[in-house]
Amino acid sequence: MKPKRSVFLKMSVFVIALSLTACSGNGTTEPVATPETPPPVNEEVPAPETDNEQSPKETRPESETFDIMTGEGNQPHSASLQQGEGFSLYVFENFDFDAAKGRLFLTSNPEYYVDIELLPADYDLTELETAGQEELKAFGEVSNHSGELVEHPLGSAELYLQTSSEEGIRDYIVWQSETGDAFLFRLRNPKGEEASDFAGPVLVSLSTVQIDS
Repeated sequence: MKPKRSVFLKMSVFVIALSLTACSGNGTTEPVATPETPPPVNEEVPAPETDNEQSPKETRPESETFDIMTGEGNQPHSASLQQGEGFSLYVFENFDFDAAKGRLFLTSNPEYYVDIELLPADYDLTELETAGQEELKAFGEVSNHSGELVEHPLGSAELYLQTSSEEGIRDYIVWQSETGDAFLFRLRNPKGEEASDFAGPVLVSLSTVQIDS
């Protein structure tokens, strides 16, 4: 019995050896893959710098020169930058600006003035026209010059209502700046010696109104 057991053991060892050889691919041991090291958690990567972060905010000059039509033709006049409630504009000499009221007026006679109101983005032009007609008709017959005043400093106004009487001129204007912000101007220009001194500069000033960035 002992010789038979020895033969059986040798055959078993031989079979196991063949099996291991077959599994290892003709005896070649394949390398075991090792997992890649995960990147560190919460590692902060510095954000690249942009041009906006590097360049300072653009601001309007403290003063500008504008041409104003006079009896002697266009004449250059200097104006200083003034800040209102959410907007700014250029104001000429002989004018004052009340930022709290949004009122620009002739220094020598405050009865010559224009009130400036910043309109909301969702303003209704039809409603404003109705309100303007009601407001101005108390001073005389209302004319609508919207889209007609091409050479006017505010020629691009969406709405330009005006009434003229023995007391003078009143305007009700809805105007958009170059940046698309809308304003309402209520202008009072009484009849008198100072009417021409008021009309030219004030309209140029209004054309410079711009919302603060």
